[in-house]
Amino acid sequence: MRAHLGDHLVIESPTTGATRRDGEIVGLHHDDGTPPYDVRWSDTDDVTLVFPGPDARVRPPGHPSGAGAAAPPPPAGTPDPGDIGRRLAAERERQGLSREETARRARMAPDYLAYLEEHPADPSTATLIRLAAALRTNVRALRGGGADLPPGQGLALLHPRLSDLAPDECRTLLSTHGVGRVSVTTAEGPAVVPVNYEVVDDSIVFRTAPGSVPAAAVGSEVAFEVDRLDEAMSQGWSVLAVGPARAVTGPEEARHLSESAHSTPWAGGEREMWVSIRPTRLTGRRITSDEP
Repeated sequence: MRAHLGDHLVIESPTTGATRRDGEIVGLHHDDGTPPYDVRWSDTDDVTLVFPGPDARVRPPGHPSGAGAAAPPPPAGTPDPGDIGRRLAAERERQGLSREETARRARMAPDYLAYLEEHPADPSTATLIRLAAALRTNVRALRGGGADLPPGQGLALLHPRLSDLAPDECRTLLSTHGVGRVSVTTAEGPAVVPVNYEVVDDSIVFRTAPGSVPAAAVGSEVAFEVDRLDEAMSQGWSVLAVGPARAVTGPEEARHLSESAHSTPWAGGEREMWVSIRPTRLTGRRITSDEP
C-alpha cells in the first residue's frame, strides 16, 4: 500500500459488517508512501497513527469510491495548486505567517500544509475548519464561496455589542495597506469607489489616474472607509477617516511611495498619480458578542 498526503484512508470489512470509517492522511512516515500514516478521522477529527490492515484501502482526494490504488504522483515540474491551495497561501502570506506557524496553529504537519498549498487537493471539512481558525477566516472564504455576494447576509448575533474604537485602535486597524473606499463629489454627484491604499507617515495614500473618479478627491475634504467582516461569526469593525486630500507632486515623494508600495492597483493600467489624505478625524466601531 502506498499513499500521498491528502489521500483518504477507508477502513471497511464487508465480511464482518464492521462500521465503515474514513479519514484524511495528514502525515507520512516514509518517503515512498508506505504505512504507517497519520490519519485525521472524519467522525472524531482526531489524528492517530494507523497501520492499515487488510480491510483498509487508499483512495485519492475527491474520488467517490472504489478500491485500491493510491493517488498518482503529482506531475513533474512546477506545482499547480488548486483554488483552495492558492487561497490558503495568499491569506497566509497576507498575514505574514510562515507555514510552520500556520501548521502549528492548525495542529497539522508543515509538510501537509505545503502539500495543500502546492497541489490540487480535497481536504476534509475538519481540516478546513482548523485552517480557517488558524488564519482567522472562515471555510466559505477558503473555498471561494460568496465572492459575488455582498457581505453581511448572515444573521445578527443574539447579543451584539456595538462599541466605539479609540483613535489608536483605528490607526492599528488601518494597518499599512489594503483596500478601502474613498467618498468623493463628482460632476454627476457623490461617488464611493474602492482603491488600494497604503499608510505612510500617518497619511492614507493611493494611486489613481488623472481624470478618474478617485482623482476628484484632490483639493477637497473626503471620507475614507475601511472595514472587515467575519461572516461566520457575524462580527466586524469599520474605521472612517476624514481629512483633506492633495495630489503628491514632488518627484522624490512620489518615487518613495512607488518604491515602498506593497501592491499595484487591482484595477491595472497606468495609475501613476498619488493622492494623499491626512486624517483630521478618525473614528471607528466594532461589533462583537456581549455574551461572556
